[in-house]
Amino acid sequence: MQIDKLRGKELDQLFQAILSLRDVEECYEFFDDLCTINEIQSLAQRLDVARMLQFGHTYHKIETETGASTATISRVKRCLNYGNDSYQMTLDRVRESNKQETQE
Repeated sequence: MQIDKLRGKELDQLFQAILSLRDVEECYEFFDDLCTINEIQSLAQRLDVARMLQFGHTYHKIETETGASTATISRVKRCLNYGNDSYQMTLDRVRESNKQETQE
């Protein structure tokens, strides 16, 4: 796990801060203060690339729809195949949450 190299007090503080956010609006406000617009968009883009890869979309379709480079798509695919399964876990949770909201 690469993150082990970064593990420490500062990163723990960041993750605790993120976990303390109560809703999407608080996330918008926190990340607006924390990151540049480009940084936020890059994070969102990677998650969208992961979602599209899970659904079997081609690199060309993903590149066209998201604007992600083939290098970014390859990196995300490598994480999906050999990473910590965190993309899968979070995308599954978001889908489940969206499904529950739709049923209510």
